[in-house]
Amino acid sequence: MPGSPIEREMRAMEARGLRILPVSLRRRRKVRLEPSASRGLPVYLPGPFEPRRLRHAWRTLRAERGYADAREAWLADFRMEPRWRRILAFLQAMALACELPEECELLHAQSLSIPADVARYAAAIRRLPWSCSAHAEDIWTTPEWDKRTKLEDCRWLVACTAIDARHLQNLSPAPGRVELVYHGLELSGLPEPPSRPARDGSDPGAPVILLAVGPAEEKAGLSYLLDALGGLRHLHWRLVHVGGGPLVGRLKLRAVWLRISGRLTWLPPLDQDRVRDHCRTADIFTLPSCVTHGGIRDGLPQTLLEAQSQGLACVATSVGGIPELVTDGETGVLVPERDAEALRLALAELVADPGRRASLGAAANERVRTRFGAEGAYERLADRFGLPSLDRL
Repeated sequence: MPGSPIEREMRAMEARGLRILPVSLRRRRKVRLEPSASRGLPVYLPGPFEPRRLRHAWRTLRAERGYADAREAWLADFRMEPRWRRILAFLQAMALACELPEECELLHAQSLSIPADVARYAAAIRRLPWSCSAHAEDIWTTPEWDKRTKLEDCRWLVACTAIDARHLQNLSPAPGRVELVYHGLELSGLPEPPSRPARDGSDPGAPVILLAVGPAEEKAGLSYLLDALGGLRHLHWRLVHVGGGPLVGRLKLRAVWLRISGRLTWLPPLDQDRVRDHCRTADIFTLPSCVTHGGIRDGLPQTLLEAQSQGLACVATSVGGIPELVTDGETGVLVPERDAEALRLALAELVADPGRRASLGAAANERVRTRFGAEGAYERLADRFGLPSLDRL
């Protein structure tokens, strides 16, 4: 099914009877749902230059006891972090609380950062519970005091990797409030892996195809990949990058300097089906993720799940939740982050050994299909929302 993991989860919850009103903090980040699946059109919260909605919300809510509680909570947060985003979060929370339908029973935030701020303040105003789905980036870039505050206040929280879940359980006053729920793959209709030719990098007419998917940004670590490939000019290979991104121009210049630019293909972001097609024609998937200087990192990338479901041998780094999927030497190869030499050696071995690629790819495919199916994750998430399983509907 097309769409992001969050969109697929929303549709799965609606199939179990949950009525959802999508809310977006920014109009340019639209929430897309099939028309028949949505309870109503998405609500776009006002920005700072929409004072009419904000003024109406304040006048409507200022006498409410919940408003005073929310304002007290916001002031405590603002003293800890006196930034404009905190002010905007409270203003948007007022608008959300004012415009929510009366039958709303729970607010759910799809991030532990600003969306959780908005949900928490709006829930306080409306005297409602709130919950959260936390992801790698927002977990590790949110201050610890802020995480503790939210974990004390929310009804429950799900994290998408074990390392994230353990971290939040250690901060929570009630560790059982935090549960691990992977973003799995929907296995229904997923094609079986293709058979691949035994290319070994020795034939210029049959180069080994390497694939990297995801925006070219700091956490992707693509500069280390290019440095690694610069040391493999004696082998015959081609790299396809899918995803575009702000660093593509800089990476193209680096490739020229490394004398490998003619072996690279740069593609824009593609939909899930076309990414899967590239996974089926590639020989090696490489994911040289790293933790940025600001703490941003990958969780368990869907592109890695997709690649392994197609029997693709993967070389990745030991960052975030990646080691939860890739067992080094069994279902893929792990190397340290920001280590171009280790990456070069791992790629050189796999480029030259199609038999090892096939073995790693087969084991990876088996692991994904037995342990990372989305339906099990949907059932755990539905249980958190108090919904019946599909078997009981």
